[in-house]
Amino acid sequence: MTQRRLVALVDGHVQGVGFRWWARGEAAGLRLSGSAENLADGRVRVVAEGPEGALTELLRRLPSGPGRVDEVVEEWAEPVGEQGFATF
Repeated sequence: MTQRRLVALVDGHVQGVGFRWWARGEAAGLRLSGSAENLADGRVRVVAEGPEGALTELLRRLPSGPGRVDEVVEEWAEPVGEQGFATF
């Protein structure tokens, strides 16, 4: 099972609607570690690490989160050892 790191930049109306907490719950349900944080430009940055299949599923779910998702830009990398899931 290949471990990977996903960085997803979620654009739209995603701040102030509970998107970070929703993403945290989705990631926890998939047993992923990482974080979700609001960016100054209005996007939410979701970082997750774990099995590639679970990350792909999280990526598939992101557009259905609360608010309005206009675009999700993904970047894949090698994991760095995230533990737990934080929100900022």
